[in-house]
Amino acid sequence: MNFDLSDDQLALRDGARDLLDGLADPPRVRAVVEAGGGVDTNLWDAMAEQGWPGVAIDEALGGLGLGTVEVCVLLEEVGRHAAPAPVASTALVLGALAAAGETQQVEQILGASGIGCVAWSRRGDAVRAEPDGSGWRLTGRSDPVPYAPSAAVAVVVAATADGPGLFAVDLEADGRPEREPAMDRTRELGWLAFEGTPAREIGDATAVDALVDRGATFAAAEMLGGAERALDMAVEYAKDRVQFGRPIGSFQAVKHRCADMLVDVEGMRSTAFWAAWCIGAGDPEAAIAASTAKIWCSDASKRVMASALQVHGGIGFTWEHDLHLFLKRAQLDQLTFGDAAFHRERLAGRLRTRVEAGESVI
Repeated sequence: MNFDLSDDQLALRDGARDLLDGLADPPRVRAVVEAGGGVDTNLWDAMAEQGWPGVAIDEALGGLGLGTVEVCVLLEEVGRHAAPAPVASTALVLGALAAAGETQQVEQILGASGIGCVAWSRRGDAVRAEPDGSGWRLTGRSDPVPYAPSAAVAVVVAATADGPGLFAVDLEADGRPEREPAMDRTRELGWLAFEGTPAREIGDATAVDALVDRGATFAAAEMLGGAERALDMAVEYAKDRVQFGRPIGSFQAVKHRCADMLVDVEGMRSTAFWAAWCIGAGDPEAAIAASTAKIWCSDASKRVMASALQVHGGIGFTWEHDLHLFLKRAQLDQLTFGDAAFHRERLAGRLRTRVEAGESVI
């Protein structure tokens, strides 16, 4: 079997890298960070013009008609540049709306270069939904939501009497939250607090599971890009920094640390793209693959960022160095759609049913 990206996927990656090299280079990202975080509108408009938000949406609805692997190709580059743009969250919202048959809203968001956000909480009853006769009302408060302060629509996971459900909330009508202070200032965060907020039901527990699979995989792809960039920065610094008359990269301890980082990055690549392929192909292993990717990428991302800091020494801890942008972004991605501990429990629960049925877990 061929596990490499196809020529078209490689071309997509190269085109994405070219765009981000020009519009999301470190000075531009820092300009957004120093302004308090948020969305780089020029970058987002350029992405929307090239069809990034709808890369996996059917062409009949205004998308590019590609797949989950292509989304992750783009997200790897987004992570590699710490790009302040809501590609992952908007792709998740559009995918959930399209799966629910909300074609008009999908076309509207794509046509207006709109932004979407996803409210998911590890505590399943953080937001509750109650029917009100003509629709649903949401109460409660989710975990902090990336890009909620700029989003037009939120897809919300809420508890109902029949289990978890998926709901859409029009933030343009109901009001967006204020931007909250955050360690990761390459993205904005906001609390979505619901007080009898009207919502439309767009999915049941199956749709919630599918959303978590995609969200975990998309976060893994962004962590992959960030870890790859941190590795590159560490290697370049190890070549340039001289101690005792020699580049520090010539010392065995530094070599071993960089080699371990490479092993982690390649493991992240394998798990993230395996999950993306499983989701895109409708493989029955998709949930297992998504949780595996989130576990490995979350743990590996921590190790890579820690090693990159060690290689850089004191300079890596300063605000003046770009490494801290990737470190703080990775810390948010490690928690998004469940941390490694959450996905270990999720994975164990799915594998346990196989063991109890006498089936193989491999």
